[in-house]
Amino acid sequence: MLSYEEALDHLLAAAAPLTEVELIPLADLRGRFLAEALVSTVTVPPEDNSAMDGYAVRCADVLQSGVALPVAQRIPAGSIGHALAAGTAARIFTGAPIPRGADAVVMQEFCAHGADGGVIINCLPKPGMNIRRAGEDIAAGTEVLPAGTRLGAAEIGLAASIGAARLPVRRRLRVALLSTGDELAEPGQPLPPGGIYNSNRYFLRALLENLGCAVTDAGHVPDSLAETRRALRAAAECNDLIVTSGGVSVGDEDHVKPAVEADGELSLWKIAIKPGKPLAFGKVGAGGTAFIGLPGNPVSCFVTFLLFLRPYLLKRMGARTTLPVARTLVAASDWTRPDDRRSFLRARIAADGRVELYPNQGSGVLTSCAWADGLVDTPAQQTFKAGDPVRYLSFNDLQ
Repeated sequence: MLSYEEALDHLLAAAAPLTEVELIPLADLRGRFLAEALVSTVTVPPEDNSAMDGYAVRCADVLQSGVALPVAQRIPAGSIGHALAAGTAARIFTGAPIPRGADAVVMQEFCAHGADGGVIINCLPKPGMNIRRAGEDIAAGTEVLPAGTRLGAAEIGLAASIGAARLPVRRRLRVALLSTGDELAEPGQPLPPGGIYNSNRYFLRALLENLGCAVTDAGHVPDSLAETRRALRAAAECNDLIVTSGGVSVGDEDHVKPAVEADGELSLWKIAIKPGKPLAFGKVGAGGTAFIGLPGNPVSCFVTFLLFLRPYLLKRMGARTTLPVARTLVAASDWTRPDDRRSFLRARIAADGRVELYPNQGSGVLTSCAWADGLVDTPAQQTFKAGDPVRYLSFNDLQ
């Protein structure tokens, strides 16, 4: 069996990034991947401005607390004041440019109304106090986002702050999702004898869309070699990747494996992990559309998606980083059942910050994936006790 790292290396080596680039408005960028580095053409802020509502002063005019100054001008945000004359103050608001000559802003909470509309400064200002300097956030010519950045709320806001209305991003990866198996029933339909509801179809679609893929539901194919070949060929015509779950074993009713081999090529790997183990990778059709077959068991399907398909998808979409960063946390549970395979145990962080395991780690218990907020990565043949350090992968970094 391949190790986790060997299988992942094989998969990533075949993950050719998309080359097509689209110029997309800011409002439609959430979750997309930046195709080129974003370089600012402006300075942010463009000039020194006030960090507070208050009064702009010359420190040389306020050498002790309680000094009274006439207010010579009022500068709201969006307007430009004139040079501050010696011995005067300017009423100023957050974001307004600092008038020439002023070297500090005193918060209005430390000021009081004086005679004839003046102001009493009840603190001793220091040069630069409450002033945001020009360019302290971004200097013109600075790279603010590297290529491959996944664009979330903060990144989109940053692009807006430098005046970028559209950004170049990789086009969405087109993924066909194919369900197989006569035993599968759709939610909302009566469950026939021997049937099970098709959970994989729905959580796989959610996981794919969370990563920004354009998903086509290629339907539910009956256990027929001819029908499976037809569905795979159709999916290969207009997609970058075909994803299935189950049907890649060697049973009489496992038709995905021979169907892919008939119309393309297939590598079937056994991976030394639990849950998981089987993973199929290949190509379908004349254009060589990529194919990945995940295990049919729902928990194994869910975990292998996170560990293998997710990094593959991210690399195809040009992501800057593809692998999650594990954290070392303290176990709240004992693990006394070592396995000869590397185990990824469903777990969550308890109120005290320690990691507790779901009581039933069976590969058929999908409840564990909804209960958990991450996985504990446990080497083969290893046990641990409460209080021991463990390697934890958060679902927040995997979905």
